[in-house]
Formats: sequence, structure tokens, C-alpha cells
Amino acid sequence: MYKRVLFCATVDYHFKAFHLPYLKWFKEQGWEVHVAASGTMNLPYVDKKYNIPIQRSPFNKMNLGAYKELKDIIDQNQFKIIHCHTPMGGLLTRLAARKARGKGTKVLYTAHGFHFCKGAPLTNWMLYYPIERVLSQFTDCLITINEEDYRLACKHQFKANQIEHIHGVGVNTERFAPEKDKSILRQKYHYSNDAFLMFYAAEFNKNKNQELLIRSIAIVKNEIPNAKLLLAGEGPLLQECKGLADKLGVKNMIDFLGYRNDITQLLKISDIAVASSLREGLPVNIMEAMACGLPIIAVENRGHRDLISDNENGWLVGNNNMEISDKMKILAVNKELRDQFGLKSRGIVLSKYSLNKILEEKSKLYQEVIDKIGEIHQAFY
Repeated sequence: MYKRVLFCATVDYHFKAFHLPYLKWFKEQGWEVHVAASGTMNLPYVDKKYNIPIQRSPFNKMNLGAYKELKDIIDQNQFKIIHCHTPMGGLLTRLAARKARGKGTKVLYTAHGFHFCKGAPLTNWMLYYPIERVLSQFTDCLITINEEDYRLACKHQFKANQIEHIHGVGVNTERFAPEKDKSILRQKYHYSNDAFLMFYAAEFNKNKNQELLIRSIAIVKNEIPNAKLLLAGEGPLLQECKGLADKLGVKNMIDFLGYRNDITQLLKISDIAVASSLREGLPVNIMEAMACGLPIIAVENRGHRDLISDNENGWLVGNNNMEISDKMKILAVNKELRDQFGLKSRGIVLSKYSLNKILEEKSKLYQEVIDKIGEIHQAFY
């Protein structure tokens, strides 16, 4: 049996950010690894890479050409396993792989957070729910990364042959670990040792909701004068958020850091992590903060609920700046509580979400699929 696997997503950066350990796993098992996505990034552990013009919008006409390219690639290469990710990567790949499935190819799809969920706009349910439900019949294994999505897929009887829950993509707990002496690292970044640093890394858009954090720190600016909100990221609402900070008189309390490749160090100098997003699948930024031993204040949503337990490693709050500011004040003056929550955060990641744990979960699932392919191969011949 010739062993060839295809990974697909909308953009190739998705694989660099989240899936290199799993590409490596297949290489170590003797598989030929192919990747199809938009982009020209060089990726390790990949034998062949295809630059496919997949677009995020389901209405973009370029996706028709991307579908045709994907179908040709799949029909020509006789992949034994295809694992697709992201909404459009998953949509196009599963449609393109229908003929291959009839010949024994196993198609896996990881839903990194359904666009339809509790509290999502009605338009999301009207558009994405029927698409995902129909596509589930072209899926051998649907992988969900949070409890709510898993229950939803089971409750609504998605027709995938198998529905599994895996705890995300994994966090490198050696790289993301608590800093023993923050003061030395803070000197490098020009922050005083008595500053109360709150960190959030996310694209500036409506869903990530940074405006809420800016309004929250404005409430506590007199009570926590040493507070600093560190906001990493870029996006369409960046300038609007800067304008709001200026308007509310907290420009000096917020550092807009832009795009950063030193997130690990920024987490290690911080006292807490905050998260204002309205919807999440299972947020890697929060898992990384937890691995670094930080308490979390986060707006309640399905992804945050899986990671944060009230009064254990932080708090889940409403989309309400008064609630967030109240929690900020408590943690700003209570280092013992910060340490207690932070220790619990680290323990949660080590027990469920570490890279080693997820690699164990995924490799077990992959091996089950491989074994099924072997059984079909033996029965056929």
C-alpha cells in the first residue's frame, strides 16, 4: 500500500502555526506528505506543496478555479488520507474528494470552531450550518476542538462516519512556561517591575472586541495607575481603537504593539492575560498564556468555557466593561491570588492541552484511520 497524505487549508500559514508536529508525525511513519493551500511559504516535512487560490469568502469566484485544481490533484495522486482544515479549505476539499472517497480515500475535517454556535448571528446559522451539515456526509471523521461543537454535531446528527473531540492543536509547554524572574525580562522591554501588565494578542476586528478592554481600563485608570494593557496585533479596527484610547484618556496606559514574533516573551513579562473576543473555537492565545502561568479574565464563549473555570484559573465575564474592570482591580492588588490562578492555568494545559497530549490523541486517531485503510486494502485484494 503506497502511503500518501494530503493536508488542505485556506492559507499555508495555518500549517506553520498549528500543524507542523502532525506533518512531522506522518513523515516519521514513512508517509509522503502533500500540502494544498493558498501561499508560497516553505514548510518542513512536506514532499510536495500546491499553491491553490482558495479564498476565505464562499462567494469569491476564484474558489471555483481552486476547486478544479484541488480535484485534479486529488484524482491524480491516489491519497490514502486527506485531512482538511478551515471553513473554505474544508468545503472545497471535501467536495473535490468525493470521487476519491469512493475508491477508499479517508477524508478527515477539523472544525476549528463552527461559525454557527450559541450566540452567533442568525446569518451564520442560515449560511454555515446547512453547508457543514451537508458536507458532513462527505466526511469520514469530523474532528471538533471544543465541547459545544462536539455536542452540536452529535445532537444535529451530522452524517460523518465518525465524530471526535480532540483538545485543540497543542501548546509547546517547554517554550511557553512561567518566567522565574520577570524583572530581568521586563528591563529588556522597558517596563518597571511594579507595573501591572495585562496582555492580549489578537487581530483588531469586531469579533476580537478590543474596544471592551480599552473601555475597561479607562474605568480603573485612577484606581490602578500602574496598569498597562499590552495589545499585540494588527487589523481593520486598529486605528479606531487607538482613537478610542486617546478619547478616553488612557493612551498612556495602552501599548499597541502591532504584529509581533516575540509573543512568548511578552507573555512571560505579563501579570495576567485578558480576552474580549465574542466567539472562539479553542483559542491558542489563551492556552499559551495559561501555559505561561497567567490568570485569565475572558468574555464567556464556548472556547473560553473549555479553558477557564471561575475562581480556579481566572474568571469568565459578560461582554461588560464593569465586570472586567472589577476583576482587573482584584488581581492588580492580590499577587497571591494571581499565583494561585496561574498555577492552576499551567496545570490545566499540562493535563489536557500540551503538544504531547494532543499528538498522542491525534496519532491514535490517525492510526485508527490507517488501520481501517489496511483492512479495506486486504479485503479488496
